[in-house]
Amino acid sequence: MTIAGSRRAVPASGASAPVAAIRPLPASWEAVADLGGLPWERVPDPLVLLRAEDATAPAQPTVVRCGWSPEALWVHFDCMDAQPWATLRERDAPLWTEEVVEVFLAAGESAPERYVEIEINPHGALFDALISNPGGERTALAADPGFDWPGLRWAAGRSATGWWGTLRLPWAGLPSAAGGPLLAPPSRLRANFYRIDRPPGEPAEHSAWSPTFVTPADFHRPRRFGHLRLDGARRKARTRAR
Repeated sequence: MTIAGSRRAVPASGASAPVAAIRPLPASWEAVADLGGLPWERVPDPLVLLRAEDATAPAQPTVVRCGWSPEALWVHFDCMDAQPWATLRERDAPLWTEEVVEVFLAAGESAPERYVEIEINPHGALFDALISNPGGERTALAADPGFDWPGLRWAAGRSATGWWGTLRLPWAGLPSAAGGPLLAPPSRLRANFYRIDRPPGEPAEHSAWSPTFVTPADFHRPRRFGHLRLDGARRKARTRAR
């Protein structure tokens, strides 16, 4: 994996959550059957994950590339890993107990109390759940693993330097800020991207796009979710409404 050209400021614990502009993808991507054959290296401005507890560089780097279409949000993880490890293969198994990458996602600009959690491991096993987290501090957190994102597509595989995972997340499956279904791509999202790496004989390493600065690591901190701006989404929504 190469992260040449990637730029990610290291924040202080009191810093605001990061912001990233997500560009539209070529329309031809929607017709691709093999998610493992997409040219993600052409998608600019990758997001770099840092250690979740203190925003330092992790031992095994991860970059995330995102893009969007009128139908879906696309997310691709590229994980440097000397020894990818996972045993779980069933949907909605507790993937977070092994090695995994994760997306936490909500529509809108405010820190959400309700969001979707999606995980994928090196075998391509998937976990998706709707999370309720009133107050954003986990004290009343509840997960609904019976939630299955409609139309979700995913894939994972090994690379020369580790492993990768790709997700295509249809907008129709993401609840709107008001709670109903999304009728068009939102112009803004709150999101965080995570990875859990468990090297043999060493402590687990937790990394995040927007570090949560909590020890032990805790990803369920929605006030630390970053901001994704979908370039052109509002303009396309207005065009469709005419």
